[in-house]
Amino acid sequence: MPILAAPLRHPARMTAALAALAALATLAPVVSFAAEAPLPNKGDTAWMLTSTALVLLMSVPALALFYGGLVRSKNMLSVLMQVFVGFSLITVLWCVYGYSLAFTEHNAIIGGLSRVFLSGIFDARTGTFAFASTFSKHTPMYEVVYVAFQATFAAITCCLILGSLVERIRFSAVLLFLVIWFTFSYCPIAHMVWYWAGPDAYSAADKVEAANASAGLIWQWGALDFAGGTVVHINAGVAGLVGAFVLGKRVGLGREPMAPHSLTMTMIGASLLWFGWFGFNAGSALEANGSAALAFMNTYLATACAVLSWMFAEWVLKGKPSMLGAASGAVAGLVAITPAAGNVGIPGAFVIGLAVGGVCLWGVTGLKRLIRADDSLDVFGIHAVGGTFGALMTGIFNSPALGGPGSTVDWVQGTMGYPGIWRQFLAQFQAVCLVVVWTAAVAFVAFLVVKLLVGLRVPEDEEREGLDISSHGERAYDL
Repeated sequence: MPILAAPLRHPARMTAALAALAALATLAPVVSFAAEAPLPNKGDTAWMLTSTALVLLMSVPALALFYGGLVRSKNMLSVLMQVFVGFSLITVLWCVYGYSLAFTEHNAIIGGLSRVFLSGIFDARTGTFAFASTFSKHTPMYEVVYVAFQATFAAITCCLILGSLVERIRFSAVLLFLVIWFTFSYCPIAHMVWYWAGPDAYSAADKVEAANASAGLIWQWGALDFAGGTVVHINAGVAGLVGAFVLGKRVGLGREPMAPHSLTMTMIGASLLWFGWFGFNAGSALEANGSAALAFMNTYLATACAVLSWMFAEWVLKGKPSMLGAASGAVAGLVAITPAAGNVGIPGAFVIGLAVGGVCLWGVTGLKRLIRADDSLDVFGIHAVGGTFGALMTGIFNSPALGGPGSTVDWVQGTMGYPGIWRQFLAQFQAVCLVVVWTAAVAFVAFLVVKLLVGLRVPEDEEREGLDISSHGERAYDL
């Protein structure tokens, strides 16, 4: 009966010390070990609860306001509704089965069902909580806190997709699609990228092979993703692009004005996203430590750099700097630094932030014209393109020679190192390619299933009237 089984990004069961003492009172060596088992640090717990609340803020209201301001006024409330209800739906599914599929041991592609309905997280009979590991040995956290933290990641990822589909998709289609895509794309990819045995599993050299074999496929490849460049941004961005193709263009696109109805709302949403993103990135350190501080500073700096680079590039190309460009630059910077946040140093944050503004500006202009899909709010051009750029640059700027912290190459000894630019870059590239193919395939099938069962688009007359009234019988504004 293990007292401390410690998977990091896939919290495995850890019984608390008092429960172990009661169950094993006659086994002196085990009792001694149980008595010495560390408890979660109160400061780490407080930081992770705070980070969870910050990530929740990123969706409701931040993402809802950011997206809502970009659509026409007759569709504002429909966007708020899709994000608000979508976030709630995925949160429930996460607690029913999503967490178990993503963060329990089964195989390299998907987890098992041992945590369905969060079974085993809390024992009401003894009042004890299950533990999960962090990135440090003998430093557990409450698994229920990890469940909540990762729930916000799953929910916002699904809501990001909606930006590609707004102003013409049925509300019932949104909900059904999210259920299918969450189950068959988000959960497996989260498992492949983030599931591993945790540092405490690497107690001796003869344990390494078994511990590595239990990890997710992309983790085994050695790809780095601190807070979700692949799991969140590429995953959602590619799915959004597939949806834009399958759904078709909005009625009147290119012939009727479709300017954002409230850049004020969009600016407020972008600002709240920036604020909440500190929980997203710095919280992914899972402890209140130097790694969290580095991720915090990198997130702060790269975003500011991207605001400036996008704005100045747009100023040169179009003759005027725009609020929409500045807000888009902020999101692009946040997206690109996400996989790199705790994996690069300050020089890496400068380069990633300054470069991604121009990269994503091209993504929403030149690349978008080339693709010819009505990705309404540029989810692909910012999240998929920015996430890909950040994931690849992580492989380069993780290098200590370029100011990066390196990565742990020996979990038994806790030795830090770097496998070399080409090897790490190749691991990052493989991870990006797998995620692109996986999410595109799942999204395509999911949209076809939804189209068959409930239909995808609202009728043309309802689209022209606006989804606020036609789908929800309400208006965002009653002036």
